Amino acid sequence: MKVLAINGSPRKTWNTATLLKKALEGAASQGAVTELVHLYDLTYKGCTSCFACKMIGGPSNGRCAMQDELRPILEKIETEVDALILGSPIYFGQMSGEMRSFFERLLFAPLVYSQPPRSIFPRTVPSAVILTMNVTEELSRQIGYEAMFNATQGALSRNFGTAAEILCCFDTCQFADYSKVVMEYMDPAHKMARRTEAFPEDCQRAFALGARLAGGS
Repeated sequence: MKVLAINGSPRKTWNTATLLKKALEGAASQGAVTELVHLYDLTYKGCTSCFACKMIGGPSNGRCAMQDELRPILEKIETEVDALILGSPIYFGQMSGEMRSFFERLLFAPLVYSQPPRSIFPRTVPSAVILTMNVTEELSRQIGYEAMFNATQGALSRNFGTAAEILCCFDTCQFADYSKVVMEYMDPAHKMARRTEAFPEDCQRAFALGARLAGGS
């Protein structure tokens, strides 16, 4: 059993990365071999609309034809990975740019323009996405984040042939030291309290998520 986590945050030790590591710890507790990839370490682009992946009988039908540092990761997901966990902070209401580019490359190639649309990804792979954000759960609903959550979950479910899980971490602490930045919008004391009181619970949820994906209860 191999579980791969993809970090779409530029930060390797903060909220998103920490939750991904906890998820991999959960998977490892069930005997899985785990790996964490940081997208910001790779040089690649999003989909360039070459449509090589759509050419009937073509050598890249159903697969992204672009040759860059993302190619080995996509091949690993197609052939080796038994479960996949994506993680991204929310920037301006969407996943990070690097994660969005990865998402395009991961999901567009196997997508068939049938009615209804379907995926020709060759295997069924359990998947999940961990999303971190500064807004509260209530505010996320008010500004329409739920539609993005559902669309992300639905795209993964369709591509990998089984229902994807989603774990949202709300009202995150953005800075280790708020005194070093201009901060009138948020209450630093509240944010630090959330980091101490609520974030450990998010880590426990991430651990449980990883364990489930690896076949645990």
